[in-house]
Amino acid sequence: MSDSPILFSVEDGLARLTLNRPTRLNAFNAELAHAWAEVTVAATSRDDVGAIVLDAAGPAFCAGGDVLDMAQTMGSGSQIEELAGVINRGIRALTESSIPVVAAAHGTTAGGGLGILMCSDYAIIGADSRIGSLYANIGLTPDLSVSAQLAHAVGQRRALQLVLQDRLLTAQEALDWGLVAEVVGADGAASTAADIAAAVKARAEEVARFWLSNAYAAYGQAKRLVRSQPARSFEEQLAEEARSIGAAFETADAKARVAAFAAASSRRPQRPKTEETP
Repeated sequence: MSDSPILFSVEDGLARLTLNRPTRLNAFNAELAHAWAEVTVAATSRDDVGAIVLDAAGPAFCAGGDVLDMAQTMGSGSQIEELAGVINRGIRALTESSIPVVAAAHGTTAGGGLGILMCSDYAIIGADSRIGSLYANIGLTPDLSVSAQLAHAVGQRRALQLVLQDRLLTAQEALDWGLVAEVVGADGAASTAADIAAAVKARAEEVARFWLSNAYAAYGQAKRLVRSQPARSFEEQLAEEARSIGAAFETADAKARVAAFAAASSRRPQRPKTEETP
């Protein structure tokens, strides 16, 4: 495997971003931060990308910031702030794009890794996964969009439970809270951590391929509408929905799909009316 801190490939419309610091549980140092910002912007700027898979090498998805590296190379809070700003560029690239993102988050996700997980629009984890905040354990505060996205994902009270305790959610708790969409390997079919990680990645690719084989541009615009809603008033959101569906109706893909639906409906036999049928 490449020594690059993040791997990037595009094939048949699918972009894959793989965090690649497995020996550090994919924790962010300066090198990974800059590579992350560059790769996410590149992936979301390409016309040939219709879906993105975000996954990771090694035994965990992302342990947040590399605390050891911080202690050895960061001499001031301003340096930490600057590095967080670099990572935030990548977070914004993914969340503000009109390309749906699925995360394959096997193993542990903690600290800023939670923010990276929430960059995805559809998150899949393993039955053995654990997810938490843990910032205060080392005297730090949430970053990398955790305070911006967590309450929207699970509600304010649950968000506070997570950031005010050193708690790691189980996979089932993360699913019950609505933090993730699916848990893979709960049936015991995948017996080892490696098996579960492989199953999580396979399911994430299946989800991405589903988007690509269908109206992926419409899925992308639906993602954009939901993600960008907090920036608008209710009236503004209704207007943006109306504008968006009008623009979608003019696309060749929508015209073909609407025509096919109408043709299929016209061939469908009508239910005969009875006296009881209004």
